[in-house]
Amino acid sequence: MNTGPGGQVAVSVTRLPHGRDLPLPAYESAQAAGMDLMAAVASPLDLAPGARALVPSGIAIALPAGFEAQVRPRSGLAAKQGLTVLNSPGTIDADYRGEVGVILINLGAATARIERGMRIAQMVVAPVSRAIWEEVDSLDTTDRGEGGFGSTGLAKTESGPGKPDAGPKGE
Repeated sequence: MNTGPGGQVAVSVTRLPHGRDLPLPAYESAQAAGMDLMAAVASPLDLAPGARALVPSGIAIALPAGFEAQVRPRSGLAAKQGLTVLNSPGTIDADYRGEVGVILINLGAATARIERGMRIAQMVVAPVSRAIWEEVDSLDTTDRGEGGFGSTGLAKTESGPGKPDAGPKGE
């Protein structure tokens, strides 16, 4: 593994011709988990409400085996403009060598403008655990059981755990 001091991972990066003038992704604080990715658009891109676009970053990377990069939304863009990463998190595998692209969608009410050099997403480099399937006849039981899709967020009432609340008595 290509790890250095403090859990750092050496990742090879190439600036593509349309991204040579942009800074490399960087951590913006000492404890930041993600590095900001920049928009390598040639001209401003206006994203209407509900529209999506694949935005180039101007870089290609080579992750070491056993690692992935996750492309995630920037919280400020999501909160202030409704601009987010559509396939969040986007996964970049260790064997991918193409440009890092960011699929942005505008979930806001107003058109969002993406300009060259704008910080559009975060990229987190993380280790990968690979699953080995162990086929069994049945799974062990848990209190949760087959409850999914919000079942643990429902009130526990006379209707029973994980069941919709029937409302106050007499209704």
